Amino acid sequence: MKKRTVGIHPADFIVAATVVGLLLPFFLFPQIYEWYRSVNAAHGYLLSFVKFAILATFGESVGLRIRTGMYNRPGFGLLPRAVIWGFLGISLKMAFILFAEGAPVLLESLGIQFTAADPSDILHDPGFSWLKLLTAFTASVTLNVFFGPVFMIAHRIGDMHILATGGTIAGLFRPVRIRYQFQTLDWTSMWGFIISRTIPLWWIPAQTLNFMLPEEWRILVAAFYSIILGVILSVASLMAERRM
Repeated sequence: MKKRTVGIHPADFIVAATVVGLLLPFFLFPQIYEWYRSVNAAHGYLLSFVKFAILATFGESVGLRIRTGMYNRPGFGLLPRAVIWGFLGISLKMAFILFAEGAPVLLESLGIQFTAADPSDILHDPGFSWLKLLTAFTASVTLNVFFGPVFMIAHRIGDMHILATGGTIAGLFRPVRIRYQFQTLDWTSMWGFIISRTIPLWWIPAQTLNFMLPEEWRILVAAFYSIILGVILSVASLMAERRM
């Protein structure tokens, strides 16, 4: 097994400077933030694709850095990963709408009283209330229990397909060997760590906080969370390597 690179690499400073350079204008120039809000409102699904294509792929590069000491390497497939993450981002945008609208209705069916005629309005209120927190928690639990595992498994199968096709764009258009991928997927780390531990200990609390935020920030924050997912997947990969 190839020895991992340990310590700080010059590329780390370049990556850190790039991240700061991309994010800082949103805090320094209010017009950039307003531009983001208007574009996000008009083209929510397109922006979801872009956010996840950039941020989630970056998270996987960070994960690769943890495992191998490099942010990219032949066969890793940065561009194919960005495409797959983009479409996963669109699916997550849909899921956020479904569960943000459905969780308040679920609570109302259980006897929880809402002041507004539309229970989902509670997640649009700018302030804090315990009812809003309960609704956000319910939305997060249902999202992560019913959608989260499917999302993670779909991502893993896409990742395996990219590696199997040499990390090429052309490989994206080759048939996915679903049956083979399911048979060879590392279910020990997928279930024993990624699903059974990260969902209750990280994703449910993190997405509860996310559902408390203004709607236009939720997918962006979820995309930033995907950077953490890249680290989580790297830890899972290291665990799998130690079992081999």
